[in-house]
Amino acid sequence: MRACVKVRQIRGLAALMLAVCVLVSCMVGSFVVTTPALATDADRSYASWSAVSKAIDDEFQQGQSEYKNGNNSGAATRFQAAYNSVYVASNMITVVRDTFGQNKVQSQQDQFQQLQTLVYQQNQASQIDSVVTTLQAEIAQTAAQLDANAKLDKPDVYAQKLRAQIKAERKKLDAAKKKNLGRNGRTWSQVAQEMNVILDKSVATYKSAKGNKSQVAAAVDLINEAYYQYYEKLGFEKNVMNAISGSRVSTVEYQFKECRQAMNNGQTIEQAKKFVTDLKAMLIEDSAKLDKGASSNANPFMQFITSSFGQAFVILLREGLEALLVVAAIIAYLIKSGHKNMVKYIYLGLAAGIVASLVVAALFGLLFNGSGPQQEITEGVVALFAMLMLLYTSNWMISRSSVQAWNKYISEQTTAAVSKGSLISLALLSFLAVFREGAETVIFYQAIFAVSNGADSMIWGGFVAAAAVLVVIFLLIRFASVRIPIRPFFTGTSALMSVLVVIFAGGGVHALIEGDALAGMYIQGLPTNDWLGFYPYVETIVAQILAAIVVISLLCVSIVRSRAKRADIKQN
Repeated sequence: MRACVKVRQIRGLAALMLAVCVLVSCMVGSFVVTTPALATDADRSYASWSAVSKAIDDEFQQGQSEYKNGNNSGAATRFQAAYNSVYVASNMITVVRDTFGQNKVQSQQDQFQQLQTLVYQQNQASQIDSVVTTLQAEIAQTAAQLDANAKLDKPDVYAQKLRAQIKAERKKLDAAKKKNLGRNGRTWSQVAQEMNVILDKSVATYKSAKGNKSQVAAAVDLINEAYYQYYEKLGFEKNVMNAISGSRVSTVEYQFKECRQAMNNGQTIEQAKKFVTDLKAMLIEDSAKLDKGASSNANPFMQFITSSFGQAFVILLREGLEALLVVAAIIAYLIKSGHKNMVKYIYLGLAAGIVASLVVAALFGLLFNGSGPQQEITEGVVALFAMLMLLYTSNWMISRSSVQAWNKYISEQTTAAVSKGSLISLALLSFLAVFREGAETVIFYQAIFAVSNGADSMIWGGFVAAAAVLVVIFLLIRFASVRIPIRPFFTGTSALMSVLVVIFAGGGVHALIEGDALAGMYIQGLPTNDWLGFYPYVETIVAQILAAIVVISLLCVSIVRSRAKRADIKQN
């Protein structure tokens, strides 16, 4: 008995440990050095495209020299500057795309990326020299062709015209003072240009602030407007995630964060402007890829994923799958334990989660125009609370995975019903599983309808198709689980919930970072997987590691306890 009491105490302490550890993980980043964001220089003037090529070559040569001297980070900075500060900031990337096509740009970008990969490896000087020689020759040839095109403006003239266009668009927007009401037939490139006008206005506001806190806050609000009211609300983020990559979304999100932090931390106007310029280049590049994905000659997958049907299908499937897995596992457990009459309470929790999602989405729409840091923080807190509920439930289930433990549990249920506390916990978990993603899903669908340009039937088609897939998955879990023996059923269900604990830990902390509740230490080069809750931040990775450690610790405790019980049975 004393041993069992000690085991129970250990399990209780382990559950408490996870709650404490997640909070600790949020503070670990303060001891970690952040990878600095790359900077660009949009103010540099070039008389010809060959001059741009020469500037890129200068950066290459300095990067090669730094690498040979053993300064890998210095070499990386030079190669990044060649791309961001010259190739992108001079508008060469845009002109090459417009003149020669996306394939040409992609080829050159791949070579720039290859340099970034090689620079952090040892003994790659000859390979770096080879890539630089090939890329520089290609860029020089491209520049010569651009200069030979009499109809094409030179870089300085092109930049002046672009600035004039942006100024005119800013003046038009300021005069109209119009609220963002959706994409309304605009291309993603047009949306990106509108975002860039807002970002330019933010820089101008920050420049005139001169340390005035209220004006600095106004500049930061403009950055948030570009992010929440355009990048998130119009579906820019989800389209990039589906059609390009989750890693790209993380890079852009962190660049938005860098812009806000630069202003909030009182950095110089030059530093803040460099972060914003880099962000603008990313948005223009991604919007061009999305527009290409919507064209008739694009990859079929890109066409599907950027269509109204595809967006509606993927969003509901992605946001609904986690909630479905949790609810289906709980219902299967109740039926398996002979408490089918209690399933209605789980459905009530599910229905309450849907209603709460609609209410919260409406409130965010009224108070924050449909999105904002408050939504991200709310989602993060709910996810972390749901994580703790999942941890409790999964540990509770696995403790009954043995036949002996299950038979003892059944014999103790004299009222043919689960305890009030357990039932409330399961219903609450069902509610949280739905509520966690529900409000965000509603807001995403509002955005899709806003930008659909009359394609409402396609959106409803995507919704129905995704819902049908989710129903099939639910029914498979619901009816197949009844035929599974006790031990595999509870072990499998507990394992599923344990995995979701780790996923929710990463997703919850990431939402807090997006809402600026946490600073966020970005790790450049790591991939992003939204399905697994894996993001390139120190805090999210530490949270997931700690969650995994606690899950494994509780599993070990359950195994020890199970063996101790079997030993007691044999002795008796």
